Amino acid sequence: MKLGYACINMSMPSKFKSCRLKTVEEQGLEKVKEIAVHNLAEVIRVLEWNIAHDIYFFRMSSDLIPFASHPIMTWEWQRDADILALTAEISRLRELHDMRLSMHPGQYTIINSPREDVVEKAIAELTYHQQLLDLVGGTDMILHIGGAYGDKKSASERFIYAYNGLSEDIKRLLRLENDDKTYTAMDVLGIAKATGATVCFDIHHHNCNHEPNADVTQIVTDVFKTWEMTPKMHISSGKTGPTDRSHHDLIHEADFQYLMGLLAGRDADIMFEAKQKEKSVLILREAMK
Repeated sequence: MKLGYACINMSMPSKFKSCRLKTVEEQGLEKVKEIAVHNLAEVIRVLEWNIAHDIYFFRMSSDLIPFASHPIMTWEWQRDADILALTAEISRLRELHDMRLSMHPGQYTIINSPREDVVEKAIAELTYHQQLLDLVGGTDMILHIGGAYGDKKSASERFIYAYNGLSEDIKRLLRLENDDKTYTAMDVLGIAKATGATVCFDIHHHNCNHEPNADVTQIVTDVFKTWEMTPKMHISSGKTGPTDRSHHDLIHEADFQYLMGLLAGRDADIMFEAKQKEKSVLILREAMK
């Protein structure tokens, strides 16, 4: 089992950069490349820190290459020699230390929107994530189902239609996650059954959003059936209680033990979605000794 955290290392601390669209318009795509090179080098620093602290699971930020899916991006970053050298080093570290790398496209990556332009932008964003993950040897790209738009059944059908139209390269990496407001784990499993997709189970989201008759033990078993490799799951603790959607700084030991009980000895890699990032992993791991 690998325990991981998302995007930022607070102990180093990591220093990722971004820029505004206006900056790109004024300074050109060379500015984008400068930031992308810096950010990928920073990923290497983070991974080296992780290796030194026995953390072998990491979610890379979606913003490593600014505006990668934007129409302004005419620079072929995925063929640039400097980018390829950095992603090759990330891949080398990953392979040498058996690390797992993932990404999680942002909240506006919505393929079940009734607006065609929103779906087109979402697919462009998924393509960027897929290309970067393939360069570094990543295995997982997490996506929520999206909105209900007043009719969850129709919205689910739109998701299925859009999902089936995605490239095989994207679908190979895509994992569908239950959310804390709209699409329950049972909803997501139903969509997975219709599409053949893989499901990333979030235990905190399930606590916040589930059917009254939901059998979480069966849900976890059904989630495992969607995977052809070690499953990836998410955990967070509510800030003020189990059903508080806001995330706590750390992962409560009781919440982690509950998830371990649901796994019932089965192997899964667990992404910690806590505000204290890598510290939440180190503190929980020490407490479990």
